[in-house]
Amino acid sequence: MTTTSTTATSTTAGDAPAKAGRSLGARLAARAGGGAMRIFLVLVALFWLMPTVGLLLSSLRGADDIASSGWWKVFTAPSELTFDNYARLLENSTITGSLLNTVMITVPATVLVVVIGSLAGYAFAWMEFPGRDWWFLLVVGLLVVPVQVALVPVSKLFGAVGIFETTLGVVIFHTAFGLPFAIFLLRNFFAEIPRELLEAARLDGAGEIRLFTRVVMPLGGPAIASLGIFQFLWVWNDMLVALIFADSDSPPVTVALQQQVRQFGNNIDVLAPGAFVSMVIPLAVFFAFQRQFVSGVMAGAVK
Repeated sequence: MTTTSTTATSTTAGDAPAKAGRSLGARLAARAGGGAMRIFLVLVALFWLMPTVGLLLSSLRGADDIASSGWWKVFTAPSELTFDNYARLLENSTITGSLLNTVMITVPATVLVVVIGSLAGYAFAWMEFPGRDWWFLLVVGLLVVPVQVALVPVSKLFGAVGIFETTLGVVIFHTAFGLPFAIFLLRNFFAEIPRELLEAARLDGAGEIRLFTRVVMPLGGPAIASLGIFQFLWVWNDMLVALIFADSDSPPVTVALQQQVRQFGNNIDVLAPGAFVSMVIPLAVFFAFQRQFVSGVMAGAVK
């Protein structure tokens, strides 16, 4: 009896430091997730946004002011701020035309990837056809193919069919390289839809097209929105593909800004607002669909 009591006492004494250690760790974790962590995250966000703020303030300063001091000078001399740079930007037909060319490339490339990727993802998830799994493995394998490997052979192919240095060629290239990721993402998302829901729709007389448009597409909205944002940002910010395949007389904005730097290295009063406008548009698209993007990223995390 005494031995048992002694053992229990020893066990309790041995567990006390462990419990104290766990409670200390829990208290530290709780404090880390409180005000201190929030302040740290705010500071990280401000530091991350600093280049964007600097570019915005530089775009609102004259060329002489930019050459003589840094953008932070506006906090002590706010009179330097002016919208004359944006007025000159609107008069620069090269930059304004390149923004329109970028839209003409980005929108079709995004829409095609979303539409074709959705159809293919549904087929791989819920339709039976010969070699389905092997075809899907081929699609997954295409994810590891770098863009640089295809530049030379695709250039020769586009030259042979007459679409080299055309907007159509750039759209086709971006669509082809965006589809493997789109199919992979949407197939995995569509596969999580309960089979009972699809079977119930089929019992009500829904065919594959109606099933896809009325059931699968609404449920896959978050994943489709996430895919659209990824594709839009990738195509809008692309420079390598546009530099090779786009028409040199009507380049997208990334190539146009690069050409302005090469030809007129001192016209920062035009380059700064042009770069900021080219950055603001994808940011606006991202924040407009932020909720759908987060829902798509977190889809499947909680079941």
